[in-house]
Amino acid sequence: MEEMHTLGKLVIITGMSGAGKTIAVQSLEDLGFFCVDNLPPVLIPKFAELIEQSKGRIGKVALVIDLRGREFFTSISESLRFVKENHTLTHEILFLDATDAILVQRYKESRRKHPLAPTGAPLEGIQQERKLLEELKGVATQVIDTSNLKPAQLKEKIVSRFTNLELGGISINVISFGFKYGIPIDADLIFDVRFLPNPHYVDALRPNTGQDPDVYEYVMKWSETQEFLAKLLDMLHFLVPQYKKEGKSQVVVGIGCTGGKHRSVAIAEYLGKMMDNSETEIVRVSHRDSERDRVEVKK
Repeated sequence: MEEMHTLGKLVIITGMSGAGKTIAVQSLEDLGFFCVDNLPPVLIPKFAELIEQSKGRIGKVALVIDLRGREFFTSISESLRFVKENHTLTHEILFLDATDAILVQRYKESRRKHPLAPTGAPLEGIQQERKLLEELKGVATQVIDTSNLKPAQLKEKIVSRFTNLELGGISINVISFGFKYGIPIDADLIFDVRFLPNPHYVDALRPNTGQDPDVYEYVMKWSETQEFLAKLLDMLHFLVPQYKKEGKSQVVVGIGCTGGKHRSVAIAEYLGKMMDNSETEIVRVSHRDSERDRVEVKK
């Protein structure tokens, strides 16, 4: 039974149409998953049974589920509940998302029609689909926002996360961002650091980011920064093992300031250094908006 639990892995790939499910399934195929595209959710228990009866010959299966209506959501919920109650294999729900604006842009570029709005504007179908998927997104074990990801970057994310999952670890993704550009839609935890003194108002520091030593030291030198970091690290060191115990393979921690250039970047860099000290955890730090103003100036 223990061997079956180790080898039995079922991944459900779902999410918004146009968010990258094709790339996701190709990425898992490269990792040795047996993949099936556009599977009716009612057949999920059959695949769970197939995995367990194969005794390791078919150990990893990925199923792409496209939800076209409310009846599909009801079906997938019932199917996953049945698998959890009657089978020993573990299952993950990988949910791919993107902003409405990006999805509309992708539909226009590809000249495809949205499946839920074949005769209308893509935005109508996107909004309807988002409502149908809202509850499923809430129970997903992994949510990836593909809005700002190129295909190769999405593939790299998926490969790294599921490779780490095979090793029994957990990925901690720390992302800095600017609130004026919106909150990352795939974040599990959001922390607002706009209460810290702002380097933007120091002329010599304004052009640089929180990765610059002078900006980093400026953010770190305040007593409120040190007190906040002590409390934040204490909370994260408590939460991460709890998430891992619940079966999560990755946690996305968002650190936000006004523009995502100074304070949030420095704090994210600090967290990356302080948390990357375990063989069972992979910590990645990224900065969504730190170079945005420079790119916009060039345009």
